[in-house]
Amino acid sequence: MSAPANEPASERVVLGIDLGTTNSLAAVMGRKAPLVLRDADGEALVPSVVCFADDQIRVGREAKALALQHPEQTVYSIKRLIGRAGSELDADVASLPYQVERGERGLPRMQFHGKEWSPEAISALILQKVKAVAEASLGRSVRQAVVTVPAYFDDAQRQATKDAAALAGLECLRIVNEPTAASLAFGIDGNKDGTVLVYDLGGGTFDVSVLRIQDGVFRVLSTHGDTRLGGDDIDALIAARIATALAAKGADAQTKDPFVRQALRRAAENLKIELSTRAQATLHLDLGAHGNHTFAMTQGELDDLARPLIERSMASVRAALRDAELSPKDIDHVLLVGGSTRMPLVRKSLQDRMGQAPRADVDPDLAVALGAAIQADILAGGNRSLLLLDVIPLSLGIETMGGAMSKLILRNSTVPASKTEEFSTQVDSQTGVDINIYQGERELVADCRKLGAFKLSGIPPMPAGLPRVAVTFLVDADGLLTVRAIEQRTGQEATIRVVPSFGLSRDEVRRMMQDSITNAFTDMAAREHLETHNKAIAMVRGTQRALELADLPSDQTYSIRKASKRLEKALAEAVPIEDLKAAIEDLSQLTAQIADDVISSAVHKALAQEPPK
Repeated sequence: MSAPANEPASERVVLGIDLGTTNSLAAVMGRKAPLVLRDADGEALVPSVVCFADDQIRVGREAKALALQHPEQTVYSIKRLIGRAGSELDADVASLPYQVERGERGLPRMQFHGKEWSPEAISALILQKVKAVAEASLGRSVRQAVVTVPAYFDDAQRQATKDAAALAGLECLRIVNEPTAASLAFGIDGNKDGTVLVYDLGGGTFDVSVLRIQDGVFRVLSTHGDTRLGGDDIDALIAARIATALAAKGADAQTKDPFVRQALRRAAENLKIELSTRAQATLHLDLGAHGNHTFAMTQGELDDLARPLIERSMASVRAALRDAELSPKDIDHVLLVGGSTRMPLVRKSLQDRMGQAPRADVDPDLAVALGAAIQADILAGGNRSLLLLDVIPLSLGIETMGGAMSKLILRNSTVPASKTEEFSTQVDSQTGVDINIYQGERELVADCRKLGAFKLSGIPPMPAGLPRVAVTFLVDADGLLTVRAIEQRTGQEATIRVVPSFGLSRDEVRRMMQDSITNAFTDMAAREHLETHNKAIAMVRGTQRALELADLPSDQTYSIRKASKRLEKALAEAVPIEDLKAAIEDLSQLTAQIADDVISSAVHKALAQEPPK
């Protein structure tokens, strides 16, 4: 396979990957500009969806196509669960058609194929798919990547994202904030000083960041956002409105039925997309056993529905400007990122707030990956004239007497960052100090998030207040934390690299990676056999249905039935896989025209809808 015309500029290829809530994709730096990597059909976006139906694992478009058929076995929006645990998940989990359980340490877990799956492991399947698309496009293997995350992702979510990359066979060289990457994609390359506001409304998360570019250095001045605000939430409101309208017509929407919930979600998403460019849209909804229904909505009605959510995002815009100590007139560029920014209400609200039209000259779905590719090129030894300085999204500190939160590194501090403060003991003859590490903006640790804990032991017995314990917080370029404590008088020391309690442990990551390597060949062979067997069953069933629908000459019908019987016999006798493939191919050639006719009919039926009034 030949490399693309705009091939990578250097021998060492590092992917820029946007691991999104709704879609994911990869890009690389070409000789002149970054380019997204596309599959054989020319598609750049890989839906962040995994389907576990029929003892198979399907990822991307194939999985998304099966979501209605297998709602309880199709996982989407996994990014909302990664790096989180316990009660944090309750609201998100309640709206999902697939089952999410609380496992060890309150971590979210799902059961498929008799195996327990973590959000990291499912995210790894998506990353593997993105990696495969990239490698097929480039014609070479890739082992390293820059992966983007929302600027508001905390330490646990960032570490969990790195875990997912490792499980996918990728060395994550850097975690980059999505708004920072996006600014690069818009051609803001550091050659001119200025201030940028990036408004990123994706499928599942929202971020707004203010960046200052000065002398080629990108510095995030502030960031604000909401990890539970995105296009998915707008879809949920539309789906609820559809269900209410159906109920008013006497149709039971059965919203607890996973099939119906998935169908409503898909229909709501399509309606939202259509209303981004049209004043009115009419939806023809097929709920299977629950009947066929029609639902109409205008762009104004959608705006009324979504306005409270968009206002929440505008509150974050105001907060980000306030934290950066800037006003709208100080902003040189307003950038749109994320597919949901195509909504006219979003663009109008942002223009009213900022006093200038937001830029949309880069595809909002591709901007983050393109920017990540530019950063990846820097790490691969390419353009060294740029320097990206991200910030810490939430303050980091330790628990002190009375459960107080003593902040060492404040929110919006530029990374890498380091801070040392001195503490002492609280009681006489205390020989050890427990260091409890928290993240958050509240004054009490009870209202903050615990990231980890360790103990500094071996302190000689001394009166309270006499030991001098220096605690150092060091945050690296990925926003990950190392904490060190030293008793100054004795030199006694303890250090911890914080592995967040909401992510996978090192042992879990190593074990899962080793399992995937050890069983790689047997897993591939078993999967090939299973996929071929299932394809044969589907072809036999599909042929029978097609013959009932198609009006064919008797000789053609006879040939197809004969080939179908041969395939049935091959299945029953468990013939070698190559023989089964040959029988599938024989039947496939005979039924190609029937398939084309059936597909054409289905497409015409799907496109038949009432034009806007």
